Amino acid sequence: MLDNLTQRLSRVVKTLRGEARLTEANTQEMLREVRMALLEADVALPVVREFVARVKEKALGEEVAGSLSPGQALVGVVHKELTALMGGDLGADSGELSLAVQPPAVILMAGLQGAGKTTTTGKLARWLTEGQHTQHGRKTGKKKVLVVSADVYRPAAIDQLKSVAAQVGVDFLPSDPSQKPEDIARNAVDHARRHHYDVLILDTAGRLGIDEAMMREIRALHDLVKPVETLFVVDAMQGQDAVNTARAFADALPLTGVVLTKLDGDARGGAALSVRHVTGKPLKFVGVSEKLDGLEPFYPERMAQRVLGMGDIVSLVEQAQKNIDIAEAQKLAAKIKSGNKFDLNDFRDQLGQVKKLGDMGSLLEKLPAQFQQAAGQLQGGQAEKQLRRTEGILNSMTAAERAKPELIKASRKRRIAAGSGVPVQEVNRLLAQFDQMQGMMKQMKKGGMAKMMRAMGGMKGLGRFR
Repeated sequence: MLDNLTQRLSRVVKTLRGEARLTEANTQEMLREVRMALLEADVALPVVREFVARVKEKALGEEVAGSLSPGQALVGVVHKELTALMGGDLGADSGELSLAVQPPAVILMAGLQGAGKTTTTGKLARWLTEGQHTQHGRKTGKKKVLVVSADVYRPAAIDQLKSVAAQVGVDFLPSDPSQKPEDIARNAVDHARRHHYDVLILDTAGRLGIDEAMMREIRALHDLVKPVETLFVVDAMQGQDAVNTARAFADALPLTGVVLTKLDGDARGGAALSVRHVTGKPLKFVGVSEKLDGLEPFYPERMAQRVLGMGDIVSLVEQAQKNIDIAEAQKLAAKIKSGNKFDLNDFRDQLGQVKKLGDMGSLLEKLPAQFQQAAGQLQGGQAEKQLRRTEGILNSMTAAERAKPELIKASRKRRIAAGSGVPVQEVNRLLAQFDQMQGMMKQMKKGGMAKMMRAMGGMKGLGRFR
């Protein structure tokens, strides 16, 4: 997302090296580059004009403090303004869901057809049941969630939500296309109240375009269920059209937040910078993959860091903490420390831990710019493909072979290659790289990070299975 803006800013920072301070002359090129990059990213023109004007106002005369270069000082100004543009000026708690009401807290999902409302409903329900919701920065615990579809127009819309609900393990209230949306909503609220649900998520109908009939219906649903959250779901790939749609929904409904879907696609990403400006409401969530765990809270400052090539290490660590089995990691560390041999069974377990982290493309995008070359090599699902291939090779081995890789000779290699559908060379490469990894583990046991780093010097090819 917004890779072009990141690359342009990096070039501008280089040109400002050696300057004593930021002046109108040496910021003019930067402002031109930023303006072009934002327009190419499909950011709305009024947003671009206001953003550039604010950056220029803050940057001119900015003193370069301490060891900072003018380029770094300029990036600091752009970072602050990007953060504000995406909602950082609304306060730290603005992106949180406000569920502190008498249960059930009703969340109304609104948006055009195809924006991803139904899938997002399932993702959000999963996120709440896992206890990820926070209030004033503190987690509030797992929620009992009920989902219901009031979309009686789109064929199989109700069945789709039923299927999604089953996949994420939340309760689904059946509805029927013969019912009126108002009756479905009224029945859902009553059911949720009687069965003590914490949250009710109401999925509504979308249209291929904005029309008055749709707006009347969703306004009526809003007045009926009085939701604590009214979330506008918009497709990041809509570009400029997302801004027009957002404005129409903001005029018709008292929106409380925006969910931006398909942020993992090849869209230019301008909607992320435009929608908040147009609606005046915070971006609360972003969809980062098609998988049902691919929903993340939106943090303006962290996204600004990613746009500027700084990475989002905080989110990366949080994702690791949520998915990594700490007990298993400690068990492996104790095994290595005790001197027991690190074998291919351990290696396979570690691959399983990596898979739990989620979509690899989403993980790589959170890395700082200096690691983006590696990320570029693994785009298009290649990371998952390499993981699956490696796992296939390991699963084609017997337990004895994984425990004692030295048993694997020519005939066994041919069998393993045939079983995993790869050439024998791939098996050889995996075994060679595993030998290098074992050497690193021995260095860790014998003492010392310095020895381990020297061992890693010979492992430049580790992890590349081509």
